[in-house]
Amino acid sequence: MGKVAFVFPGQGAQAVGMGKDLIESDAAAKRRYDEADEALGFPISRIILEGPEADLKATANTQPALLTTSIAYLERFQAKYALQPDYVAGHSLGEYSALVAAGVLSFGDAVRTVRARGEFMESAVPSGQGAMAAVLGADREPLQALCSRISAGGTPVELANLNCPGQIVVSGSVEGVQAIVEQGKEAAGAKRVIPLEVSGPFHSSLMRPASERLAAVLQQVEMNRASVPVIANANAKPVQEPDEIRRLLVDQVHSSVLWEDSIAYLIAEGVDTFIEFGSGSVLAGLIKKIDRSVKVHSINSLEALEQFQLATAQ
Repeated sequence: MGKVAFVFPGQGAQAVGMGKDLIESDAAAKRRYDEADEALGFPISRIILEGPEADLKATANTQPALLTTSIAYLERFQAKYALQPDYVAGHSLGEYSALVAAGVLSFGDAVRTVRARGEFMESAVPSGQGAMAAVLGADREPLQALCSRISAGGTPVELANLNCPGQIVVSGSVEGVQAIVEQGKEAAGAKRVIPLEVSGPFHSSLMRPASERLAAVLQQVEMNRASVPVIANANAKPVQEPDEIRRLLVDQVHSSVLWEDSIAYLIAEGVDTFIEFGSGSVLAGLIKKIDRSVKVHSINSLEALEQFQLATAQ
């Protein structure tokens, strides 16, 4: 085994009932969910376990729910296996889980911060004025050129998530995103353009009001130097110093999530094993589309924990 990176999913990976097997069998995990309830002042654990799905999908709930689930599986994994990462990274919200894993943020501070982040993101743009769409099969450069042409006409649309080859999410005004839906195939070579059900134009310049509000919150949050390098979404480079981490977290809200670039950087640095912690296996799928030669494990259940032992023993 070469170097190892721990990675953490973002919004979209959530599912009602995530972490249920862990909560029911692990007292330490149950305490983490109780701690999240206490930090937020309401039972987020009940929404995680029972829903309804509409409540869990609300951005301000999704973010602390996913972070809590990711950290619970991470801690169960670390209690079982003597394996430490060389790097950590997370997709959008997942960057906060990565910062907890690297000792930058306390769990309680992280839960409270992402709850506020979700609230700021939900309220940054009036309902119905922002949108996002997944663009499949297009290359980055022609899609960027199309976004620039459309934005020049006063209807902003930007590259939001650069997930893997052939999968890019755009974000911006309703009119700008609709123009990508209409022109993406002919002008950028897309195979499909799929509008997404989201509550705002995340990771676009329209999120700057949320960035400004988050900056004020982050200045009040204690941060430690990262114990291992954290790959920042905003520039796909390693960061460890608190002041730089704060700045990049503010930028992240209104900047592209450079996930493909981040994984490419890690592979170039010798990472050949990625371990994903939390609900689902979205990141595992993206990483395999970036480089099929690397090993990827998704720790999203007790069964997956046991399978990891079997896989690494072979």
